[in-house]
Amino acid sequence: MTGKIAFQGEPGAYSHEACIDARPDMEAIPCATFEDVIEAVRSGATDLAMLPVENSTYGRVADIHRLLPESGLHILDEAFVRVRISLMGAPGARLEDVKDVRAHLVLLPQSAQFLKRHGIRGHAAADSAGAAADLAAHRTVGEGVLASTLAAEIYGLDVLARDIEDHGHNTTRFVIMGRDLSLERRGEKMMTTFVFEVRNIPAALYKAMGGFATNGVNMTKLESYMIDGSFTATRFYSDIEGHPDDPEVARALDELGYFTNNLDILGVYPADPRRDG
Repeated sequence: MTGKIAFQGEPGAYSHEACIDARPDMEAIPCATFEDVIEAVRSGATDLAMLPVENSTYGRVADIHRLLPESGLHILDEAFVRVRISLMGAPGARLEDVKDVRAHLVLLPQSAQFLKRHGIRGHAAADSAGAAADLAAHRTVGEGVLASTLAAEIYGLDVLARDIEDHGHNTTRFVIMGRDLSLERRGEKMMTTFVFEVRNIPAALYKAMGGFATNGVNMTKLESYMIDGSFTATRFYSDIEGHPDDPEVARALDELGYFTNNLDILGVYPADPRRDG
């Protein structure tokens, strides 16, 4: 293996699946929290971090946009992973025997129709892969887990039903982060992610966004969050299509600078082919 990549969760988590999919030649290292993932890279314990930023069903991942700008890390790639939810049980279990399932809170509403149809009660767990490990250890009769098939393989559980999510588009976008910012143009279609804080003047955000519209730069994401609990200091997180060296992007970022207190580029990276899917 060439290097290590950190992810949040237990072995078998969807973030682990993302590591295998995007960096199959690297050793995937589990961490308890997002902060631990970031620290693993900052300390040099791992080379890269795999962090989820948003899900097509559930929305953005809580707190991640606050953590990324303060991490000191930079986005090197993005990875889109189709979230396929499987119901698994202890060896020898049958679907009709399962009365209760445990899973991370975000998976339960994503498979609500299946659970209702089969009369199964859902219970929140801190981590779906961790719940799979617990079930493998205790083999509780009548209990199942919602998790990835990778978790079933790791913990020796039987998959009783596959692809039970309510929505076929259920996809999580991850970013792969490292210590150094790369401005290399590594793909035909590039993305740029940055954070900025607008000046506290009337219409500052409107004026700041004008440069992207007039220069024809497509902004695919714009989210705001407060800084240090202040209602007047707001930071924005944005993704745009293009590279900072593209003339139209350079003009838009230059115009943005007139209406901001600070502007930090978090990453310049190739667009995942699945972005337009």
